Amino acid sequence: MSQLVSAVVVGADRLGNIPELLKGHNIAIRHHISGRDPAHQKKTLQLPSGTELLILLTDFLGHNVMKTFRAAAQRAGIRVLACRRSVCAMKQALNQCGYCEACPATSKSEQPVNFVQQAGRQSGAKARLH
Repeated sequence: MSQLVSAVVVGADRLGNIPELLKGHNIAIRHHISGRDPAHQKKTLQLPSGTELLILLTDFLGHNVMKTFRAAAQRAGIRVLACRRSVCAMKQALNQCGYCEACPATSKSEQPVNFVQQAGRQSGAKARLH
């Protein structure tokens, strides 16, 4: 099984089912930050060391807080994923960024090629390769 990606989640007071969803995508939540603290709007904010992914829950964050965390991620060379705090929105954002669900039965080299149509597209739309 591949190694877990270390993530920092910013936004919301409670995460609900999101930790289980992320675990299914080989992502472990290292820190959860609500974003309510006024110190989170400072320009010199640094993300915890070892962070590989920053997840911003946009419906629970102000613009200045998002801007500060995005800038910190950019300085550190960390990928940013922004979505609403819902399981459906998180699944869609993860799949678009290349964090497909983990397949415990086979390794990456042994996985079959699947053609999957993107949700919300017309029937004649292009299919994605996983």
